[in-house]
Amino acid sequence: MANNKSLTSLEPKAVWTAFDQITKIPRPSKKEEKILAFMKEWATKNNFKYVQDKVGNLVISKPATKGMENRTPIAIQGHVDMVCEKNSDVNFDFDTQGIETVIDGDFVKANGTTLGADNGIGVAMGMALMTAPGMEHPPIELLCTVDEETGLTGANQLQPGIMNAKIMINLDSEEEDAFTIGCAGGINTFGEYEYEADTVPSESVAYQIAVKGLLGGHSGINIHEGRGNAIVLLTRILWKLTRKVNARLAEFNAPGKHNAIPREAFATIFVKEAAVADFEEYINDCKVNMDREFATKEPGLFIEVKPIAAPSRVMSHDFQRRLIDSFQVMPHGVYRMSPDIKDLVQTSTNFAIVETNAKSITVLTSQRSSVESEKVVMANKVQTAMELGGAVSTMSDGYPAWEPNVNSPVLELGKQVYKKVFGHNAIISVIHAGLECGLVAEKYPGMDMISFGPNLFDVHTPSEKVQISSVQKIWNFLLELVKNIPDNK
Repeated sequence: MANNKSLTSLEPKAVWTAFDQITKIPRPSKKEEKILAFMKEWATKNNFKYVQDKVGNLVISKPATKGMENRTPIAIQGHVDMVCEKNSDVNFDFDTQGIETVIDGDFVKANGTTLGADNGIGVAMGMALMTAPGMEHPPIELLCTVDEETGLTGANQLQPGIMNAKIMINLDSEEEDAFTIGCAGGINTFGEYEYEADTVPSESVAYQIAVKGLLGGHSGINIHEGRGNAIVLLTRILWKLTRKVNARLAEFNAPGKHNAIPREAFATIFVKEAAVADFEEYINDCKVNMDREFATKEPGLFIEVKPIAAPSRVMSHDFQRRLIDSFQVMPHGVYRMSPDIKDLVQTSTNFAIVETNAKSITVLTSQRSSVESEKVVMANKVQTAMELGGAVSTMSDGYPAWEPNVNSPVLELGKQVYKKVFGHNAIISVIHAGLECGLVAEKYPGMDMISFGPNLFDVHTPSEKVQISSVQKIWNFLLELVKNIPDNK
């Protein structure tokens, strides 16, 4: 049951108070000025030194407590930006509004938007650790990176030499019983199809077709679960409609983020009045088939069709055919599972965004892999599908995988402390999602790293939530781990 309690009433109080402050500050990717100003003000208030590099990454430092000066210096790392997704019926401006948080039983979530616990809760833990009264710790730095969610670009441009830490604890993982020691690398592939227009057909009716109600999800964490992709499903409908009833396509839009599986997609089409009955029959067939196919995975899936005011243009027959065929063969989902690590997705691609503009249709996709060569192969497959449709295709610089180090000293320490605190062993995992550790390792060779965090669910969607009891559990572990950091050798 949801209630009206404040986050500051939750335990550990220091963590939830910091998170409550963070949620009130708008912080979309590439627009982190307000949250960075808050962090610098917080550092100054607590007499912490800070340094900021040219892209905005912030390192806040605090000396060791008495008697811990010779311990190995550590960094707590999290990113300050968040994925900004909302339900289509929610009126919300991520550039100006703070998140409306809701306490629901053992969870904190948001009111119709993403919560930003990815990675606000990690940053909040770092803040709480540096201000915890009586806390014993080695020299400590809080590394706050920017623009993680659009391709880890902050970490990619992190300035060498602004950190002194030799151990980094990344708090951007989402499963309380697991230590993450490796992750996939990623790259984005873009396509632009030049809009070729035609006159609106006479004696036609304009409709909007929408695929809605999907779960969406993180394109690294949830890609193997068989969830629906709204772009893929809408393309399937349009591919048949343009052949069955000679429907004419005017627009195709699926807003979203590169690292989120699309939940909604919209198309504007024209159907000849004489073909409306056949159109309605086919749409009903699609509803029946898709409901059956996704009954267990997507119980909220629905196809909405409604008449709308006629737009002033449609796509030419030839362009429409090339576009839809290109979308129809565009890869999406898991390409290969790891042959070496059980249940690990090795390579995947996410058909993420489609936008109709005045002069073109633009497409954004995202590829991930723990094997660099396969990442490139997957991106090339996507690029080929785009170019066969006549698109101009480009790729981002991408980011590297974080290669696992099973002999990591901080991993060994973490395993010992975890067993001592909780009485059972932690899970050691490599994930398909992207973490900034690989990029930090490039800038700081030899940095020993580990990643963990509390239970988060449905990140990158408006259903995102963080488990309150799990935050307390990870906080207790973090305190004990930091106290046991060994001497600097």
